[in-house]
Amino acid sequence: MENVILVVHLILAICLIGVVLLQRSEGGGIGLGGGGGVMTGRQAATALGKLTWAFAIAFLATSLTLTIIAAQNSATESVLDRLGGTAPVETEGEPGEALLPPGSELLPPPASGDAAPALPPRGD
Repeated sequence: MENVILVVHLILAICLIGVVLLQRSEGGGIGLGGGGGVMTGRQAATALGKLTWAFAIAFLATSLTLTIIAAQNSATESVLDRLGGTAPVETEGEPGEALLPPGSELLPPPASGDAAPALPPRGD
């Protein structure tokens, strides 16, 4: 269903671009163009203008529909589920202890009689 709506959405986008490009340019920014424009009264609704509105409304409707479908799909599964990955699992340890994978200790453990790890000698 989602693929069908997506294909309709893409076709509407192409049609909307084509209809907008077919319309006559008003040139409102620099005062060029034919009769009508911003300073005149209401313009006559042409067939291309009505078609543009129809395509725009249909485009927005398919956009909202695709957004709703995507939200429903994301509520049932995560991105990791789609990729086939697994979420990291925490192992039990003492409170406050950093959970590192085995063999990835940053510093060697202190000797049994030392209270703190020794610092490297200074180069004086």
